[in-house]
Amino acid sequence: MAKDQATTTRFRYLCYILVYLSTFSSISLIYWSYSSDFDVQNMFGNDQQLSINLLTYPSAWNHLTFPSTPPQKLLKIALFVKKWAIKGHAGGLERHALTLHLTLAKRGHELHVFTTSPPNTTLPEYPMIKSLFFHLTKPSAAGYLDQASVWNQFVKQNLTGKPFDVIHTESVGLRYTRSRNISNLAVSWHGIAYETIHSDIIQELLRSPEDSQNHAITERTTKVVEEVKFFPNYAHHVATSDHAGDVLRRIYMIPEERIHIILNGIDEEIFKPDSDMGNEFKKKVGISDPKKLVFGIAGRLVKDKGHPLMHEALKQIFLENSTFRDNVIVLVAGDGPWGARYKDLGTNLLVLGPLEQAQLASFYNAIDIFVNPTLRAQGLDHTLLEAILSGKPVMATKFASITGSVIVGEEVGYTFSPTVSSLKESLYKVWKDGKQNIQQKGKLSRERGLNLFTATKMAACYERLFLCISYDDKKSHEYCQYEHQGHRLIS
Repeated sequence: MAKDQATTTRFRYLCYILVYLSTFSSISLIYWSYSSDFDVQNMFGNDQQLSINLLTYPSAWNHLTFPSTPPQKLLKIALFVKKWAIKGHAGGLERHALTLHLTLAKRGHELHVFTTSPPNTTLPEYPMIKSLFFHLTKPSAAGYLDQASVWNQFVKQNLTGKPFDVIHTESVGLRYTRSRNISNLAVSWHGIAYETIHSDIIQELLRSPEDSQNHAITERTTKVVEEVKFFPNYAHHVATSDHAGDVLRRIYMIPEERIHIILNGIDEEIFKPDSDMGNEFKKKVGISDPKKLVFGIAGRLVKDKGHPLMHEALKQIFLENSTFRDNVIVLVAGDGPWGARYKDLGTNLLVLGPLEQAQLASFYNAIDIFVNPTLRAQGLDHTLLEAILSGKPVMATKFASITGSVIVGEEVGYTFSPTVSSLKESLYKVWKDGKQNIQQKGKLSRERGLNLFTATKMAACYERLFLCISYDDKKSHEYCQYEHQGHRLIS
């Protein structure tokens, strides 16, 4: 018994050390990301005209400015994605594929989407887009793309007309066994095993004494080793956060010219400030007092999204501070087991269920601040970016992907450690700051978001990368060069 207790104690100390090291190692990333918003214009000097090699550019391409008009060279692009987004039933990876490739198709590129047939429904139609084509296959027993079938489709289409200029796979949509020796291929990573270790540590620290110890950390380490081995089989890697790009360079040891950071973007025409829309939504859900502070939560209402943490923090605050309780409203959008539990906290917790994209736009405009208590340390959550472009400040867990790319300072939002006490402290801080300060943070956050997190900016970055690595008999790589002059970055 004593031996077991000693082992558990050592394990917990190891967890604390790993959390500390993870946090410490991200400090330089946070500083670089924060300062690059303002200093990337000056990184090559004030009066010099220099050509930047995009393939070795160290920061997110979102900090650069690319032409708004389509390029002279239009591409034939192959996309491999496990599922195509259908209405509200899509995760971040699928939503990324939808937003990015619809934007590219609208810019005139020829898009061929290799994906699985959706069960019990059909794919949405896009009558206004003539250059978008779907190639469907029956999913494997595990629900993934059947690699043999989809590869046969790809080869057939590659021989039809001109060959594909570039191939894009969302995560392992196209397996590494098929990607070998394809130089004009890019893979986007929305989460890698090394990032998830931080999540595993947190889950262990939050584990109740009566629950058995989770051995996921050991298993995850094995998966990291596997990823380090097979990742080099992809020619180019797109990291969707600054932190992931750093990990791919240092831990996965991929050469810097094959790693490119392009932050996620969302549709700025859908997610934007609209006070009338917000007021109408509040009226619809029964919020009549304009003085009340409205917190918003959205997503899957499950354990790994941090809802047990959020539930407990709110429960404790409501019990210890009746003034807080009586002057706030919490809107919860989403579906999952914690929805019913939120309702038990009182009438100022309004659980709305899952919302469609248009409803979500109204939801963001109705709240004062968006809270994401996620316990998953992977990538950039789209809900954060949607709230930011809607003009709202955000509050989220201190994960390196979030603090390194999204909430880079207290001027644009709030962060907290994944503990009840830290979350409570942040909730109280928001309340004490008041609506005027919160609105100012939201304004600054949106200004930054318009520069970094729009679908237009994301698509322009991917378009330039695809042009740079595309197949070309003349081996012309002029698209890989970016001209910088003085304080302006121009293409």
